Amino acid sequence: MNIEVRRPERAAKARIGIIDCDIHPKSSLDDLRPYLSNRWWNYLQTYGQRQRHGYVKGFPYPKSQPLACRRDAWPPGGGLPASDLDFMREQHLDLYGIEWGVMNPLSPSGQGEQNDELSAAMAFAANEYQLEGWNKRDPRLKASLIIPYENTEFACAEIRKRAGDRRFAHVLFLSRTSELLGRRRYWPIFESAVEAGFPVGIHVFGYSGRPMSNTGWPSFYIEEITEHSASLQASVASLIIEGVFERYPELKIVLIEAGFAWIPALGWRLDQNWKRMKDEVPHLRRAPSEYLREHFWVSTQPMEESEDPDHVIEVMDWIGWDKILFASDYPHWDFDDPFRALPPGLTEEQRNKIYAGNARALYRFA
Repeated sequence: MNIEVRRPERAAKARIGIIDCDIHPKSSLDDLRPYLSNRWWNYLQTYGQRQRHGYVKGFPYPKSQPLACRRDAWPPGGGLPASDLDFMREQHLDLYGIEWGVMNPLSPSGQGEQNDELSAAMAFAANEYQLEGWNKRDPRLKASLIIPYENTEFACAEIRKRAGDRRFAHVLFLSRTSELLGRRRYWPIFESAVEAGFPVGIHVFGYSGRPMSNTGWPSFYIEEITEHSASLQASVASLIIEGVFERYPELKIVLIEAGFAWIPALGWRLDQNWKRMKDEVPHLRRAPSEYLREHFWVSTQPMEESEDPDHVIEVMDWIGWDKILFASDYPHWDFDDPFRALPPGLTEEQRNKIYAGNARALYRFA
């Protein structure tokens, strides 16, 4: 069904503002060129990028879905999906009445580069392009603060540079970091984020040089996309058990595109083991599940689906109705339609919190 046919139906439903916490704008190295010094532009032209791991056995997305995008996401005038602001407005922002959208650029951003200085230069350029190429033209689109997170010094410098700039929503990590996120090498980044007033967003993917499983690379894409949540669980546990939230009690973490049905089970298992071995981690003053429910927010996409919708609602209730943020994942193939994504049994209050209220409070959008 084309956009024109869908528009009356969507417009009739757009009674409340929607804050979409996961939009993926597409840029190219040419877009970043004005914000890169001649040194780094020449470096990229001569040597290219050297990520911690490449696409080991070909392109990571299934060939049936080029660039992992919806088949109708290619702009009619040419270009890649989510590269044309006018088409994004027509197909998504205006069609669904998006009040605010949080951009999470995945590439090119410099995150995961072997060369730390290049990573920092590209992160700066990606941030500038978000502001000039997108936010300046449509202030509804908030930027993610891209950081070279494998180099603490450079990452903290970029955060301090953007402190107080409300055009940015959160500091962005990708989930596959070189070490588990609770390790102390990342603590100064969390401290800088808290001081600057930003939550920390963790989006799945990344270039750590290691597979997401603990026993090697998966054979199939279905394994890859399913294991995003499994790999992120390790970092969530690490953040809690290492004592990050005891050190930074104001730190807020947003888990993006990782699902959320696994969260209660992780909390239960951590609590069970903590009761038996709490003398190993005397720095934890509370049960692990308490940190989990207090410091973590989740995005709805991709929401797990159950044969019994009440099961999903029970999971959402455990996480907390103030901790769930709406996300569409536009323009990717598993995009969630804002008016069809949530379980039918939610109350109007619960829907309003998920659609906008929770994100507005977390990000202080006004």
